Amino acid sequence: MAVQGKIKAIITGTTGMVGEGVLHECLHSPDVESVLIINRKPLGMSHPKLKEIIHADFFNLAPIEGQLAGYNACYFCLGVSSIGMKEPEYTRITYDLTMHVAETLSRHNADMTFCYVSGAGTDSTEKGRIMWARVKGKTENELMELPFGQVFAFRPGYMHATPGLKNTLSFYKYISWLYPILKAVAPNTVSRLSQLGQAMINVTKYGFDKQILEVKDINAVGDRQYV
Repeated sequence: MAVQGKIKAIITGTTGMVGEGVLHECLHSPDVESVLIINRKPLGMSHPKLKEIIHADFFNLAPIEGQLAGYNACYFCLGVSSIGMKEPEYTRITYDLTMHVAETLSRHNADMTFCYVSGAGTDSTEKGRIMWARVKGKTENELMELPFGQVFAFRPGYMHATPGLKNTLSFYKYISWLYPILKAVAPNTVSRLSQLGQAMINVTKYGFDKQILEVKDINAVGDRQYV
């Protein structure tokens, strides 16, 4: 069920590139009334729409649980790279942590739209050879069983950074020149980070006919003008 009225969003992962980019879109969107960010360390930003909770242990939300009610969207951008990680460790951070946060939110916000940042190539069967893709697939599948109003999994590929944000990964300044080339030759593999953020806002407000949004869907929904 699409959200009626203004969006009141919780965003995780805003000290990373993706979360900061989604936050930027929310703070500049007239559809978003307020934003709560939950971080392990301060983001160092102030804005009239913004409230921040500093909380170290996402596996124990009891100390802040009372502050998580009254929101109608969650944009879950918290995540880690699987490079160098064994499956149990990656599963604990990617699956266990995500599900714990989502289950907690679902108890307090039954009509919430939950948007999860997954990744291109995620394995919905949970049976493939690629470890991270199986774990992401399991996370997507089980999130969609929770009693939210809407659940969407976003599977971005390469994301072109939003200019001026401070948490852009350092190596992006060396590869950003590739974006217009990739957009021309393989448009369904690349997005602007701003398109991802706007797509989350749009599916929250207007719904979408798929729960899994591949790059092509992210770009289309992110650029769509609603009247």
